[in-house]
Amino acid sequence: MLIGILLALIAGSLVSLQNIFNSKVNEHTGSWSTTTLVLGMGFIASLLMGVIMEGTNMFTLQHMQPWYWFSGMIGVGVVICLVQATRLLGPTYAISIVLTSQLGFALLWDSLGWLGLERVPFSFNKLIGVLVIVGGILVFKLGQTRESDSEPSSGKPQQALNLK
Repeated sequence: MLIGILLALIAGSLVSLQNIFNSKVNEHTGSWSTTTLVLGMGFIASLLMGVIMEGTNMFTLQHMQPWYWFSGMIGVGVVICLVQATRLLGPTYAISIVLTSQLGFALLWDSLGWLGLERVPFSFNKLIGVLVIVGGILVFKLGQTRESDSEPSSGKPQQALNLK
């Protein structure tokens, strides 16, 4: 279990880091160019590492539902949406919403047992956990707005995060 927690922490830090890098690439290119670059380089890196680590066994796809092969297409949506959300909201706010969405939908898929997952009973404690995180995001966002309203102007333009 400890290794799983460590890997999840590493994955979270890498997603945040990748999101920042993607946002910077997007400043110099378009969203589709960024997505192509990110997923193309990811393909090359994973192909090389897969061949090194697993050899030809990595190409053995037994007992897999064909619709699972479309996960790469879902990745296109992930990158496009993350790049745009980061541009519009900033990295911290965008990632906090993305992570909450992931948790909420993971709870839904687990509770319903959809997409081949083992059904995990829904509990209100799990829902409360998601709602606490949503409350944390609201505190983060509202606290940031109040801090910027109370700070004296330094004469420098500040990035507005207001969504109207």
